[in-house]
Amino acid sequence: MSAESSSPNATPAPAAGSELIRFDGVTKRFGSNTVLNHLDFTVDAGKHVTLIGPSGSGKTTILRLLMTLLKPDEGTISVDGEYLTHEEKNGKLVPAGERHTREVRKKIGMVFQQFNLFPNMKVLRNITEAPVHVLGMSKDEATERGRELLDLVGLSDKADAYPNHLSGGQQQRVAIARALAMRPKVLLLDEVTSALDPELVAGVLDVLRDIAHTTDITMLVVTHEMNFARDISDDVLMFDAGRVIESGPPEKIFSEPEHERTREFLSAVL
Repeated sequence: MSAESSSPNATPAPAAGSELIRFDGVTKRFGSNTVLNHLDFTVDAGKHVTLIGPSGSGKTTILRLLMTLLKPDEGTISVDGEYLTHEEKNGKLVPAGERHTREVRKKIGMVFQQFNLFPNMKVLRNITEAPVHVLGMSKDEATERGRELLDLVGLSDKADAYPNHLSGGQQQRVAIARALAMRPKVLLLDEVTSALDPELVAGVLDVLRDIAHTTDITMLVVTHEMNFARDISDDVLMFDAGRVIESGPPEKIFSEPEHERTREFLSAVL
């Protein structure tokens, strides 16, 4: 993982090898507010990277760009060696067509703050619907995979329940299973415990710890749960005003931060 600042006009080819996510000179504005400012950073395959920083510093915007819920105003994003919202035609880089973006986006799974489950579908079908209709998986294979994932998140007895019969923590665990059912290369986690009652947070975080420690999936995490970030992260990136101001392993960032802004932020949240 690396983070630095570079020319906003650079559009190098996506890297191969262990690098899974690459932002090159990415800028995102909302009106006159620049949320990401010529951001460069990379995430290597199999790594767990946590983004921390004050609200409005650009962390969730990064995840929404990767999900193509937003598009960058400048710069390029690549996933697994392919541009996400651009493609090359006749030697030039042009905005990508929907088919290209959709194919690259299949490599990305996301769990949101809100669970976004289909209320009219039972738990197991919530998990199997997309693998069948998007990936073309057989119903039998999707069902087998769905039951394995429900077991992974500790909900094997809830396959036939409807979401509104589950607690918020259980719904979020179903949402995690649903994201994993698509076999993504990277799992994005956006403040996944922020909508939960405090007593339900630990169960969801325990599931995510198990996934982090027992699978090779790449994780990009936005969280205010600093102990969780310390437990699961290979690297922590501190954001402020749309830029990475400090990065490193969790023991360095949390115990010996170099930047005064990092020290201020951590003293407020720890």
